[in-house]
Amino acid sequence: MVSVMQPFMDVESSRSYIDELYSVDPQKCLDALVCLKNSVIGSNRQKGSVIAQGVVPRLLQLLGDISGSITDRIRLEAAVTLGSLAKGTDQHVVALIDLGVVPLILQVLMTTSLVDPITDGKTRINDLLIEACLRCLRTVFQHSSAPVHTIYQNPSLVPRLLSLASRSVTSQICIATILTTACKTAEEQNALSKGGAVETLAVQLDSSLPEVQLPALACLANMCYQNHTVSAMVAAASTNNTPQGRLVPAVLGQLMGREKSSLVQLEAARCVAYMHRAGALSATDPRVVYRTLPCLVRLCHRDRPPRERVAAAETLAYLTEVDTDLQRLASISNHLIPTLAEFLRPHPQVQDTSLSQDMRQAAFRAFASLGANDEDIRKRIIETQSLMEHVVSGLQDPGGPRVRLAAVRCLHSLSRSVQQLRTTFQDHAVWKPLMQLLHGADKGLEGRGEGEEDLLTVASSTLCNLLLEFSPSKEPILESGGVELLCSLTKRPDPALRLNGIWALMNVAFQAEQRVKSQILSCLGTDQIFRLLADPELAVLMKTLGLLRNLLSTKAHIDRIMGEHATHVMQAVILVLEDPEHPADVKEQALCILANVADGDRARDHIMANEDVLKKLMDYMMHSNVKLQVAAIFCVCNLVWKEEPGAAQRQARLRELGLYRILQQLRHTKDSQLFDKVKTALAQFFDP
Repeated sequence: MVSVMQPFMDVESSRSYIDELYSVDPQKCLDALVCLKNSVIGSNRQKGSVIAQGVVPRLLQLLGDISGSITDRIRLEAAVTLGSLAKGTDQHVVALIDLGVVPLILQVLMTTSLVDPITDGKTRINDLLIEACLRCLRTVFQHSSAPVHTIYQNPSLVPRLLSLASRSVTSQICIATILTTACKTAEEQNALSKGGAVETLAVQLDSSLPEVQLPALACLANMCYQNHTVSAMVAAASTNNTPQGRLVPAVLGQLMGREKSSLVQLEAARCVAYMHRAGALSATDPRVVYRTLPCLVRLCHRDRPPRERVAAAETLAYLTEVDTDLQRLASISNHLIPTLAEFLRPHPQVQDTSLSQDMRQAAFRAFASLGANDEDIRKRIIETQSLMEHVVSGLQDPGGPRVRLAAVRCLHSLSRSVQQLRTTFQDHAVWKPLMQLLHGADKGLEGRGEGEEDLLTVASSTLCNLLLEFSPSKEPILESGGVELLCSLTKRPDPALRLNGIWALMNVAFQAEQRVKSQILSCLGTDQIFRLLADPELAVLMKTLGLLRNLLSTKAHIDRIMGEHATHVMQAVILVLEDPEHPADVKEQALCILANVADGDRARDHIMANEDVLKKLMDYMMHSNVKLQVAAIFCVCNLVWKEEPGAAQRQARLRELGLYRILQQLRHTKDSQLFDKVKTALAQFFDP
């Protein structure tokens, strides 16, 4: 409860109207309520005093009394007073929530009888009571602690609320706002759509009042976000719920017109963007290409208020995130790239630190989406004045993980450029702040810092690119503890982190020196390799096999590694080849590892001495999957290559096992690739 609220001022404490609230005389009670209502309007101090003196339970009692002993006017004034108290500080709202204001108001909304204004000829006090309750509920639901899920506990509540929307403009505005705050999960989206929210909100889009359209648009946008089923319903809905009515997407396109208020344009654009990303509208739909995208680009410009610019940039980032054509179109639209770059520079008119961070975050996200797939766009982004300096600065932003996360997303997108990895990334030494961020996020996970896991995931994805063989950043990253960091990621419970860790290690091992390969094996350990080979995530297993394949390359390296770890390597390969659940791609990687081992001068002896492995090779030479046959025969080629020492003895052993006979049978294959491999292998055998 509230512990630090001030008591009534002395001038108020001398009045008796607080006591009169408990009077059995309805008129005295009503008069006291009116005085109380007037005293708290516009005064947070008075609101706190009323709550601290324990008046709220009496207000709730009066509002919920349907015995007939309390007049409708008293209930109305109690609802209005509660609504006024809800407009106080966060502490005041929390106090109301703790005292049970939400379930009581919902009960009142469910049980208050409605009067037909046409037959009755006038608006009854019940309508005013409903409006007062809706206004109070709207205010409370905008608080982060509000129990918004309460409206789903009774299946009749959502339909009841929607039925109230037709009562008045105020009801339409309040109900759409209430439902918007209570629509954050797929379950809530589906519950609203089943309750009839799409049809009700679609009707509101035809209103001539922006204040009615705005909350309806906001609610529809929330309902469509990442929900194909609801998005498809919205795409097929009409504004008057008849086949002859205007379809919602067409109306949304009109609402993005320049003559509409910018907030209406923005919310309409959000709706279409979310419908597109949910699969209800294609990337080539005219409402997406010719209305939504230009609208969002336009709203990013400096003539718009900063908050609107942020929302427009965030929505544009989401709209263009996956489609290359939309990315290309946006990047050449209305000077968008330099416009977004303005978000990153200090603005004298933006004194709010949080707003400044929001602008930087939005710009980084938009750049990340625009540069996701196209090399030319990445080049133009990177060449924007001081852009890389801003990205590097964003990686070190002290204001929490959200700007750092957006900056590293941007860096990840730009790091897909081979040319930029070799030039700009090296010029700005981006690996330094990236490694600092990774080490910091890795430690932050111990305390489960908000946003730190996402930060670590995206940063480690970026690190994978910086560790490619041609990247100049590779060596300094390894010298600053890169291998140890990556090995620690492979032990994380999050599969995305395990994948990034093993993927980056695979990149490190490609054409690496022996000392680096030894460091990886020593740090990772054979036990962890076996755990990764048993990982439930197929991608983790594949990259682990890729790591082993890269480690076992170059004859001298193969011989040295097999000399120290032959038992574990052979065991790992057999483990994969014997598992009937593994797909062909996984087994192909295991056979390629064997082929690499067979290329070692001494390492191949470990295959020749292992009859289980040799039988496995023969089995896969006769496999129904041609890809596996080719991989197995590639391994055989390395074993029998006539120019290698000891080839004659190995060939004799394989003839004895029947492997040569299998090759002769495979000469009749109709697959050209398999035929070529068989021909090459047979050509290596000496005449008997």
